Amino acid sequence: MKQLLLLRHAKSSWDDPDLDDFDRPLAERGVKAARLMGRELAARGWLPDLVLVSTALRTRETWRLVAAELPVQPRVAFLKALYDASAADILSQIGQTDASSGSLLVIGHNPGLEQLARQLAGPGSDAKAIARLEEKFPTAALARVVFEGDWFGVSPARLTHCLRPKDLGPRPKDLG
Repeated sequence: MKQLLLLRHAKSSWDDPDLDDFDRPLAERGVKAARLMGRELAARGWLPDLVLVSTALRTRETWRLVAAELPVQPRVAFLKALYDASAADILSQIGQTDASSGSLLVIGHNPGLEQLARQLAGPGSDAKAIARLEEKFPTAALARVVFEGDWFGVSPARLTHCLRPKDLGPRPKDLG
C-alpha cells in the first residue's frame, strides 16, 4: 500500500504588497499551522520517504517547519514545476517517484492540490474526508490518499483523511 500526502502550504503573509507572489513568506498563523501539521504527521506515523516541495518561499518555509517536527528526515526535492501547478502537472511529478518509495509528501499550492485530491478520491474513500475536502481545502490542509500499485497513475485510490488545522484540537485560537 502506498501513501500520498498532499499538503497545501501554510498561510502566507501579505504584509509587503511589493513582494512577488513567489517570494511571500509565512504569516505567524502559518508558522503555527505548519508546526501543528508536522506534529500531526509524526503522531499518526505518516512519515514520508520522499518530499516534493514547490520552490516558492512559503512552501519551503512550510517544509522546514514540518520537517522540524518529524523524527526522521526523508529525501527532499525542491521543484519549480510545482509552483502554480495544475492537478495534471502535480500528478506528472508524482509519477516520476521511484518505486521504492512507499510514502510521498507533496507540498504545493491551490487550486492544483485540491483538484488532485478530489480527482484521486475514488471508491472506498472516507465520507467525512470527502465532505471536508468539498467544504474547503485551506492553507496547511492535508489530504491523505492510499492506493496499490506504482506512482505512475496513482489509481484507483482512496482518500482516507482530509485534515485542516482548525479540525485538530486543542489548538491555538489564532489558527482560525
